[in-house]
Amino acid sequence: MTKGRSALGRGLGALIPGAGPGASSQGEALPAAGGPAEIEVERIDPNPEQPRRIFDAEQLERLADSIRRHGVLQPVVVRAAGERYELVVGERRWRAAQVAGRKTIPVVIAEVAPKDRLELALVENVQRHDLNPIELALAFRALTEGGATQEEIGERVALDRSTVANHLRLLELGRDLQADVEHGRLSVGHAKALLQIQSPEHRRQLRDRIVAQQLSVRAAEEAARGVARMGERKAKAAPSPSDPNLGHLVDALRERLKTRVRVVGAASGRGQIEIEFYGAGELDRIARIILEGM
Repeated sequence: MTKGRSALGRGLGALIPGAGPGASSQGEALPAAGGPAEIEVERIDPNPEQPRRIFDAEQLERLADSIRRHGVLQPVVVRAAGERYELVVGERRWRAAQVAGRKTIPVVIAEVAPKDRLELALVENVQRHDLNPIELALAFRALTEGGATQEEIGERVALDRSTVANHLRLLELGRDLQADVEHGRLSVGHAKALLQIQSPEHRRQLRDRIVAQQLSVRAAEEAARGVARMGERKAKAAPSPSDPNLGHLVDALRERLKTRVRVVGAASGRGQIEIEFYGAGELDRIARIILEGM
């Protein structure tokens, strides 16, 4: 990536060098970047650096309906790749054109180095607010692996360095929690609260509470701080009771109370049931659940 470019400040055109006429491997003339050409849809391959991983089927169908009525109003941008073409910008339009049954699509052919494909696709998606937080984080990580600093990435996509850093931190979550953020089950604020917890087990427990009880971000942060105060970094997983019936009981209590439960000293016929809570609000919630069943 070339230093000093401000993608959003100058627009996509500033990132795409004008492509003069050339020749493909088949000897056919390539139109200049300023003049759209109609290219067969099947001759175009997706951008391998496309940061967007989720394309909503309903949105694609709506765009396809528009294309059936009005055509593709804005050309996609491609680069020549041997005897075929590779998308640089406009994959959603390209996909919708296929859904609409289009045989050709208007394109602008540009000279784009492979190393710039990710940056261009990222800029387009950021401009359109088309990426979910995990897709952004993965794109930012790919750019850092390519040698860009967080400050440089922020400059290219007009975001603060702290915003870039916070998105990269989301990748510290397990893949299951990342999927929750991708699909909107958890917000970025909820994810940041979970990052306060080091134990994957306790993260999943709090995640389950957030989803089941629709906790606000503030409530999730309070619960996460409670876990930290309890010294959860040193906490060990509760041993599984040797009695399978007792094990089923503990599992049922954990599921019902949405917190850690263990039985101590049950082998002798006497013992204790330990139920963890992480603050006054948590204690009140657990007490209500227990008392409601009495």
